[in-house]
Amino acid sequence: MRHSGTALLALLLFMAPVQAADLGWAGNSSPIYSPTSATQWSGFYAGINGGFAWGTTVNSPALPGGTLDNNAAGWGVGAQAGYNFDMGGLVLGGETDLQWSSIGYQEDIAGGTFEAKTDLFGTLRARAGVPVGQVMPYATVGIAYGRGVAQESTGVVTSQTANHFGWTAGLGLEAQATANVSIKAEYLYVDLGGQPYGGLPVGNRDITQRFSMVRAGVNYKF
Repeated sequence: MRHSGTALLALLLFMAPVQAADLGWAGNSSPIYSPTSATQWSGFYAGINGGFAWGTTVNSPALPGGTLDNNAAGWGVGAQAGYNFDMGGLVLGGETDLQWSSIGYQEDIAGGTFEAKTDLFGTLRARAGVPVGQVMPYATVGIAYGRGVAQESTGVVTSQTANHFGWTAGLGLEAQATANVSIKAEYLYVDLGGQPYGGLPVGNRDITQRFSMVRAGVNYKF
């Protein structure tokens, strides 16, 4: 039964343009028929984005008078690139992005301040979407990496950096503005895990960065 249905579908798809031509619908002046799909997503794309993030920075052990879990927030701007494969009713693809950011927290210490933040992070993700007209809701999941900074300011600034690795997942909505330009809104949860920071006057720290980010962007399909 499956093979019969497939053969029938193929026959109908073959006959449709022939019938359209016989009826005069395939002419350039007719608005009824277009040989190019208005919702074709296949191809390479690249673009820019920006957004706001909030989450939790774990600073262990807690500083005197402080806490382990600290509310963090900040911004991020960056660029993304990827490839989509439109399978007809399902779009699969991959995307990578790199963000310049200032996501973290700051607290008072004796004689100054202590700050922990993520100043650079990126992701490498798979995407799967279901196009509805010119709009495509999608889900995404993959790996995340970033650079963290721990900084103490007490008249003299002492800072240490560490590389973090973790995972990310999220949801988004992308809409085609033209055949080549699309706009998107996206939510990502990013867990960069924890790393040790040594050589600080306040002592060695284990710092973990986890945050949510909402961002908007624009893509150009090549």
